Amino acid sequence: MRIVVLVSGSGTNLQSMIDAVDAGELPVELSAVGSDVPDCGGLARAEKAGLMTFSVPLARGDDREAWNAALRDAVVAHAPDLVVTVGFMRILGPTFLDGVDAPIINTHPALLPSFPGAHAVRDALAHGVRVTGCTVHLVDAGVDTGPIIAQEPVHILDGDDEQALHERIKRLERRLLIDTLAALAAGRRLPTG
Repeated sequence: MRIVVLVSGSGTNLQSMIDAVDAGELPVELSAVGSDVPDCGGLARAEKAGLMTFSVPLARGDDREAWNAALRDAVVAHAPDLVVTVGFMRILGPTFLDGVDAPIINTHPALLPSFPGAHAVRDALAHGVRVTGCTVHLVDAGVDTGPIIAQEPVHILDGDDEQALHERIKRLERRLLIDTLAALAAGRRLPTG
């Protein structure tokens, strides 16, 4: 299974994928890593691992449709069987979603459908829930609304702040992502609808 990974930040989930492939735990090919942030840590991690990289930045005021088309073309050039967005902080539009011709999965630091969007950990704490977690889901045209593939709970501890809780979620999220990708590589079917 050929995977193209999209990142915007430091790339800790990407690093867990690289490490799992190197350790023989994840039988996939990481064919390329792309970003909307040309100097992000995720691209540096990919380059250090010898992976092909590309960037398609989107500046304020840029044509969003043209950006989706350029990102689609950059991803399609690597012929992925699967696209994985990890810490990729852009909403993908129909031009990208309909044109990639491969499933797209995403990780999210909450138990969807609760707390979608960019501030899931902060929102869970503000809401006062006692359990949150992480989700791997298919990407659709909504914001964190695609069919759920896998989830794991994380209990919120007394005294948790956003940073401490997010770190615990990220550790579990990395393992859930690797387990999900390994299951997909072994033939598990993706949910539909």
